[in-house]
Amino acid sequence: MIALIGAVTLSGTALASTTPLPVAPSPAVAAAPAQEQDGIDVSGTLRNQAGDPLAGVKIVAERDGAPAAEATSEANGRWKLTVPAAGSYTFRLDETTLPAGTKVLQGETTREVADGSLNTVVFRFGEEAEGLGASGFATFLRLLVDGIRFGLVIGISAVGLSLIFGTTGLTNFAHGEMVTIGAVVAWYINVAGGVQLIPATIIAVLIGALLGAANELGIWRRLRHRGAGLIAQLVVSIGLSIALRYLVLIVFGGRSESFTDYTAQTVRNYGPIALTDKDLSAIGISIVVLVAVALLLQKTRIGKAMRAVSDNRDLAASSGINVDRVILFVWMLGGALATLGGVLFALSELSSTVQYEMGFRLLLLMFAGVILGGLGTAYGALLGCLIVGVLVQLSTLVLPLDLKYLGGLAVLIVILVFRPQGLLGSKARIG
Repeated sequence: MIALIGAVTLSGTALASTTPLPVAPSPAVAAAPAQEQDGIDVSGTLRNQAGDPLAGVKIVAERDGAPAAEATSEANGRWKLTVPAAGSYTFRLDETTLPAGTKVLQGETTREVADGSLNTVVFRFGEEAEGLGASGFATFLRLLVDGIRFGLVIGISAVGLSLIFGTTGLTNFAHGEMVTIGAVVAWYINVAGGVQLIPATIIAVLIGALLGAANELGIWRRLRHRGAGLIAQLVVSIGLSIALRYLVLIVFGGRSESFTDYTAQTVRNYGPIALTDKDLSAIGISIVVLVAVALLLQKTRIGKAMRAVSDNRDLAASSGINVDRVILFVWMLGGALATLGGVLFALSELSSTVQYEMGFRLLLLMFAGVILGGLGTAYGALLGCLIVGVLVQLSTLVLPLDLKYLGGLAVLIVILVFRPQGLLGSKARIG
């Protein structure tokens, strides 16, 4: 089946609607003030089976059988409408407005619209594939490349999470918020500051490293030196995650926003594979960064010190390694990588916008990749995230797109049943 996603993002905004209250016949009673009715913006992008944007297509939102809102897609395939309130809506394509030759697999779907949340409504285009023939194999290749790209983005975000666990033993639930903060900071610098996205991303990565250092110096080092156990630190990380998420909500809001640069690009066909320039750039950047991290771990003094602290902290300290300095560097590296992962995730078709819950949604897949590869190993985290990303995308061959994350998580469970330590993890840590 050739599937194409029309990603629909939902975020809460205020839609002013003045509705005067009934006025009593008595002249002594003044007219009641106007009331405000909440509204929720719904936006998305339509692309056909070849990856080309669909312009001039009408989308209708209905509630209880009555039209609630409608919109028409622009030249780049994007559209936006506003429904009056949260609830269950049916989103339908007007197939008479589709370009000739466009095949629709799913042009109608029902979704819960939630205020302040990022939801996804899927429209699918293409023809039903019979078996795994030529068209089926082309679909497989496209999903495989998409899965590798998605896995690399998860891997960049998760490597820092794995290194932090390896050196400190902390399972940091606030790592997902570092991903969100990276994307939000880059958005403010790019959109509000008018800085091109590449230098804006570099600045955001530096800020992410400083935030990682602030986390270590302000919270985690103090807890370790005061003898706080790992369970207590785990609970603190959960509380920190919630606090940071709603701090971002207060500052950034519940809306979904796109970067100024690289939002609408032409899809280029490379044989059966269709990619935009930003997709290729994301793959290239991810590979370069991950190779640089691998060289850092293998060839540099700080990398060897990180591996020594991960293997046995007490033995590393007795050998003259400044453990606190190594852990500080790991937190800075983890913050920088999480920030870069947030920007790449916001640019991908899987998210396509900056939203306050984006890191939290990615956190489960990061944990899945880290556990699958082996806790505390950077290479295991990368391998596990690649497997999770590929399986998530390939699972759409047999599962509905809304359930695609189940494929990666199901394989995680199966592998851990037979190899509880993960693919590259060791059964027991010496010392």
